[in-house]
Amino acid sequence: MTALSAAAARAAHPVADGTPVIFTDTVAARLLGGRADEMIGYHRTRGDHIILAGTRAITTVRARYAEQRLAAHGQYVVLGAGLDTYAYRGDPGIRVFEVDHPATQEWKRGLLAAAGIPVPEQVSFVPVDFETDDPFQKLAGTGTGTGIGPGFAPAETALVSWLGVSFFLTRDAVASTLDGIARLAPGTELVLDYALPDGLRDAEGDAYARIAAQVVGENAEPYRSHFAPEEMDALLKAHGLDVTENVPLERAVPPETWRRTDALRPFDLFRLARAVVPG
Repeated sequence: MTALSAAAARAAHPVADGTPVIFTDTVAARLLGGRADEMIGYHRTRGDHIILAGTRAITTVRARYAEQRLAAHGQYVVLGAGLDTYAYRGDPGIRVFEVDHPATQEWKRGLLAAAGIPVPEQVSFVPVDFETDDPFQKLAGTGTGTGIGPGFAPAETALVSWLGVSFFLTRDAVASTLDGIARLAPGTELVLDYALPDGLRDAEGDAYARIAAQVVGENAEPYRSHFAPEEMDALLKAHGLDVTENVPLERAVPPETWRRTDALRPFDLFRLARAVVPG
């Protein structure tokens, strides 16, 4: 449900909100298939609801924040890819590795096929359970005898995005994944979002968290970890990464982004952090 909700929010943003447009996802609506009209329709008719508006804000800001870093890299590793669509609308010269649970990937490939969206040859699906598997061991095995997608080049830098995932994992699983990222080529960048604990959010963030906890809990996807900004900085440094930025939504995009007359507002529940594997 969270993957569907995120895709619907990205698809709905250009039609449910005014300007400036934060991010345009040209594929998400097609991927939703028969659910598109209903799910996007919620945003059109009830778009000022805190959950709908808040989800459009976080999903568009984090996608823009991550993808703007791709100009510096030829490989893109999408951890917990869900219904991310970069591989089907982005630069065909960038090799994309979608890392996610095998059941989620099977579901997504079914949606792609139903929508008539071909999987480009530069795309590899890497099946992983983040709680039990080493995603980077699986990543290292891409392109070796499978005949599906490109192989990951360990000597080259990559952009690693980890969006909408960390708060569904235990702290141990988060730490283990950071260890793997730190072993990648120097210059590799990580972009991730994380959830603030109670007491550090603003009023809108508290309201969003309270309602979202009910929704995700009912769908067996509860939040399992929260981090204060200084905790996240310390965690990234402890696992061998240099922190370059750790910002709220308000500062993750240019200030003029929030000069608007629609329902989108920068609430403080999710933060975005960027870190680099040192040379």
